[in-house]
Amino acid sequence: MIAIVVVMTAGWLIGNWIRAKHGYPLEDEWGGKSTRIDADADHKIMLLSNENKTLNGKIGHLEERVAVLERIVTDKAGRLSEEIEKLR
Repeated sequence: MIAIVVVMTAGWLIGNWIRAKHGYPLEDEWGGKSTRIDADADHKIMLLSNENKTLNGKIGHLEERVAVLERIVTDKAGRLSEEIEKLR
C-alpha cells in the first residue's frame, strides 16, 4: 500500500517537472491547473504591439506605392509617359 502511494507521488512530481520544463500549466494536488507567470509577458506584448503598428503602417505605404507602379505599367494610352516627359 505504501509503495503505491510512493509511486503515485513520484509520478505526479515527475509529470509536473516535465510540464514546468516545457512551459505547460502545472497540476496542483486537487487536479486543478495553475498557469506559469511570466514577469516580462506584458512588456513583450507591448513591444510586439508597437512593432505590429509600425509594420502595418509600412505595409500600407508600400501598397500605395505598388498601386502607383501598377498604374504606370498598365498605362496603355501613354498619358503618364507624356506627363513624365513634361516634368523632365
